[in-house]
Amino acid sequence: MPPTRGRPIAIKLLILLLVPLTSLVGLWAFAAGLTAGDGIQMLETDKLTTNLAEPSSELTTHLQNERLSSIQFISAKRNPETLFLQRTLTDGAAKELRELAGRQDDLTPAMSAQLNALFRQLDRLTQIRRDVDAPNPSQLDLINGYNQIVDASFRMYDALVLVPDLALYRNVRALAMLAEGKEMLSRERAMIAVVLSRGRVTSAEREAFAEWAATRRLLYSQALTQLDGELRTPYQELISSPLYQEFLEAEDAMRGQAVVNGLPAEAATWPVDANNLWKAVEANQRTTSAAYAQRLAPAATGILMKIAVAGGVGLLAVLASILLSLRFRKRLVRELAGLRDAATHLAQVRLPELVEQLRTSAKPPVGTAVEPLEVKAETSEVHDIVHAFNDVQSTAVNAALSQANLRHGVNQVFVNLARRNQSLLHRQLMQLDGMERGTEDPVMLEDLFKLDHLTTRMRRHAESLIILSDQQPGRGWRNPVPIVDVLRAAVAEVEEYQRVEVLQPPPVSLLGTAVTDVAHLMAELVENATLFSPPRTRVDLRTTSTPHGLTVEVEDRGLGLPREELDQLNTRLAEKPEFDLAQSDRLGLFVVGRLASRHGIKVTLAPSPYGGLTARVMLPASLLADQPVLAGR
Repeated sequence: MPPTRGRPIAIKLLILLLVPLTSLVGLWAFAAGLTAGDGIQMLETDKLTTNLAEPSSELTTHLQNERLSSIQFISAKRNPETLFLQRTLTDGAAKELRELAGRQDDLTPAMSAQLNALFRQLDRLTQIRRDVDAPNPSQLDLINGYNQIVDASFRMYDALVLVPDLALYRNVRALAMLAEGKEMLSRERAMIAVVLSRGRVTSAEREAFAEWAATRRLLYSQALTQLDGELRTPYQELISSPLYQEFLEAEDAMRGQAVVNGLPAEAATWPVDANNLWKAVEANQRTTSAAYAQRLAPAATGILMKIAVAGGVGLLAVLASILLSLRFRKRLVRELAGLRDAATHLAQVRLPELVEQLRTSAKPPVGTAVEPLEVKAETSEVHDIVHAFNDVQSTAVNAALSQANLRHGVNQVFVNLARRNQSLLHRQLMQLDGMERGTEDPVMLEDLFKLDHLTTRMRRHAESLIILSDQQPGRGWRNPVPIVDVLRAAVAEVEEYQRVEVLQPPPVSLLGTAVTDVAHLMAELVENATLFSPPRTRVDLRTTSTPHGLTVEVEDRGLGLPREELDQLNTRLAEKPEFDLAQSDRLGLFVVGRLASRHGIKVTLAPSPYGGLTARVMLPASLLADQPVLAGR
């Protein structure tokens, strides 16, 4: 009888999720619509203020002070300690801004663009300081250099303003304009210091000063129209104060045509007037900032209260949902976990072991029985999935058997063809050898040698098929053979053997059991070197003794290979490669990899100093004999 089917998983999931989802979606839809937007905006604004707005404001203040200190240093050539201290403070503020900005990873494209623009301007600060320290710098150019950095700071602040409330937004924009008006005042102070140090004003300086004064007055006028009464009061009192009127008179005198060729007597009081106004503006800025912060506190508190209420109600709904879900959760999770573990074991252990067994077995594959998956479950869909996995397992096993049979059949075809060719080629070589000994005609003898060489190459290709089938070639040696003879035998199996130069190797021998395979391996590498290098270039074989054995290098002068392809080939050579019929153009590399894996030989490819490739073959000491001896088959 078929196993009893449990209730469908869809019904269980419906019972499990219907009540909590209905309550949670309704509750959190209301809470999200009511508070999420403002809450996220508040958090984002607070983060931007902490990481960017406040550090940039601090940096702007230090830049204003450094600009004034630089102009005073240039004008009077004194107080270098004050300038150095101010530069240190400016650098510290710039470093802090960069560090905090690095933590802000959710900026809009406009914010990122303005922040990058500020950093680019800050990079110019070093050159501006060099100009300050240089003899006879242009004071107006220096002021403008600092101005550009401060302007970039204000533009960045403009991009950061994220206040959802319209009234608060107007106040924020008005305070930003007042801060920019303070920057204009700072520029005017620096220009006054320049003019007083020289005793006259140039046309360019007068025009710049007039522009800054007009901009400051415009910013103050616009800002005061947007500020609320409480925030506007300190600035209204300042504008109506005598010290502000005195500075206006100084501005008008500075901008007047009468001072082009000289300064009036009251010019001596201009720095005092500017300094008095600067102090008053700073005091007003602190007062308005504190008042604005007090306005933000109730709004932030209200948002937090809404979030807390919504979160509390939501918590109750979540707890109720958990209590309703616990009854169904444990059983369903246990069934799914058992299914997951069984499927994982099947995919990662059982099937890979079967495929590896079929792939590495030298015997013809036979039918393999694989136990079906067994998962304790009461849900019909889980039962269906288990049956589906068992069907997939059967299909995979049948496919693996089919592939193994195909691979074994191909290998047998390779071996049979190669063995037949080997027999014929061996007979042909013996007949050619007899013909060579029986003729004295030089032309005929040369043709016989060429035919003998061609037959030798054909024998190597036949042996390649046997090697690819993971079989042993028929040729073998009983006694060790000098390595020089092995290398020469390898070169003799290459078509363009005339181009290959075998440099004198050390006096060592190779064990007879490895002679045929090493000669074949070297022949494949030498043939590749001749094929992929210009016809008239030389291929060198160098042999070097090492503490771990013997290293043979095959170096050509070809075009080489890209690094990525070279790495892929070295990876393939480092492991025993599985022959792929789709990559028959790399047949020689498969043969080399098989032979190297068989004897523990390491083969690597590297760029050659001549532009081609160097194939490095490292023969282990276990394949070498201490003294060369005569070869014997």
